[in-house]
Amino acid sequence: MSIEINSIVIGGNLTRDVVVKDIGSGRSVATFTVASNRTYIMNGEKKQEVAFIDVDVWGPMGQNCAKYLHKGSPVVVVGRIKQDTWQAQDGSKRSKLKVLASNVQFLSSGSSGPQGPSSPETDVDPTDFSWEE
Repeated sequence: MSIEINSIVIGGNLTRDVVVKDIGSGRSVATFTVASNRTYIMNGEKKQEVAFIDVDVWGPMGQNCAKYLHKGSPVVVVGRIKQDTWQAQDGSKRSKLKVLASNVQFLSSGSSGPQGPSSPETDVDPTDFSWEE
């Protein structure tokens, strides 16, 4: 029996502004990196580790991310993991994991400035869109 589960939820802050790439035929992909922190206690001392996770967001949701998110914005991303592979100039094989988002929640940063829509106040229903690559 084969198990095919590929789902991830991450929360954190954007490390840079969203970049949108037009890939032709009216399609676009938005990319950004989320810094997700984990705090823990080891030997009575508070420690922190950070994971930097690349995220791709396709279509209208990606356009909304570019419109409302910026470096430092807090988000929760739901999606699946994808592995990119390529051959480096020295001939070695390289790979990296990234998240293909199916939902991006815009969270309030606690500042008084506009943050754009966040759940549940969003004007955009994620079920209105197809999240294909």
